[in-house]
Amino acid sequence: MSYNFETSACRKDTNAEKYTLREELFGTEDVAPVWVADMDIDTPDFVLESVAKRLKHPIIGYEEMPDSAYLSQIEWMKKEHGISFEIEDMFYSHSVVASMSAAIEAFSDVGDKVIVQTPVYPPFFHSVMSSERKLLKNSLKLDKSGKYSFDIEDLKSKIDSNTKLLLLCSPHNPVGRVWRREELEEILEVCLEHNIVVFADEIHSDLVYAPNKHIPFASLSDKARDITLTAIGVGKTFNMAGFAISSVAITNENLRDRFKKVYDRIHFAQGATLSHVAFESAYTYGKEWLEDLKIHLYKNFTMLEELCEKYLQFIKITPIEATYLAWLDCRAMGLKDRALREFFIKEAKLGLNAGISFGREGSGFMRLNFAVSSAKMSEVIQRLDTALEKRKNHEQI
Repeated sequence: MSYNFETSACRKDTNAEKYTLREELFGTEDVAPVWVADMDIDTPDFVLESVAKRLKHPIIGYEEMPDSAYLSQIEWMKKEHGISFEIEDMFYSHSVVASMSAAIEAFSDVGDKVIVQTPVYPPFFHSVMSSERKLLKNSLKLDKSGKYSFDIEDLKSKIDSNTKLLLLCSPHNPVGRVWRREELEEILEVCLEHNIVVFADEIHSDLVYAPNKHIPFASLSDKARDITLTAIGVGKTFNMAGFAISSVAITNENLRDRFKKVYDRIHFAQGATLSHVAFESAYTYGKEWLEDLKIHLYKNFTMLEELCEKYLQFIKITPIEATYLAWLDCRAMGLKDRALREFFIKEAKLGLNAGISFGREGSGFMRLNFAVSSAKMSEVIQRLDTALEKRKNHEQI
């Protein structure tokens, strides 16, 4: 079976966050929203059909996350990423951010340091600061080709006895890196030396473009498994964020016990009945759909890449290895962050994430979500092309 992503359902009359908040965030509804990281692509039919089937039973009450749902994810992780988990390793969670916050509380105390590698998804540093921990910023290095890498020497120089946890984004949002084994092993060596627990946000692990391959941090070695919490789920992969379901895998018994104390106190419970069904369906039937989706997404990225090459004097697109989030280097436009954001809103009529929101290292950048239908991507390209052409002509006067 072949899946078609040429068009998608209209979301304007739903409560879709990216549409509902346009006026509040951008000051106008006249923008195509390409910011928040869900897709303007229909959730897979097999997921929706499984939910419709469950709704034939007239009672939707409290239900436990079934073993079959966890087993479907465990089998997926084994086949797709070469890592094995057991049911007793798994925790339900409604979101990776909630899991991250629980991990910060479980493995550090007020005043302890938590490592984040910026620029990074904003909840990484917000979660640290709101829990009264100290933010230890280990900024990524950016080379002339636009590729990011870990700064291991900087990391080593900043760690002390109060550094308890590292929040790893793998694959990385927003810079699109798939970390190589040797890169991850350098991080592992540092964390083992200093008794640092690793919270690995691997929510984008299925959205990797060939020839790149995601390496789960916990798969590096037995020692890596013993210090790692792995956060994974269906939200990004199958456009199921609205089901509010993910999981955390912890193989070390001591880490599990410490995490569970916080987990139980917060009362994560077991989530929603329909989410359980959708979760299991996605992992059971989703392989073919995902492969077609990745082909479509990379075509969208290529369209954007070709446009940026046309206007290299203004924008350089960061090489992408994973995710559906393009990281646009707009520093050559010579605009301050507020003015850059206004250019995209008023001239291109596009609602993007400002790079500065991912940390000061994101100044001069913008993040664009290209997980849209072919029809919507053509509209995005046309709007940006018109705005950049106008700017080019203006500068030539």
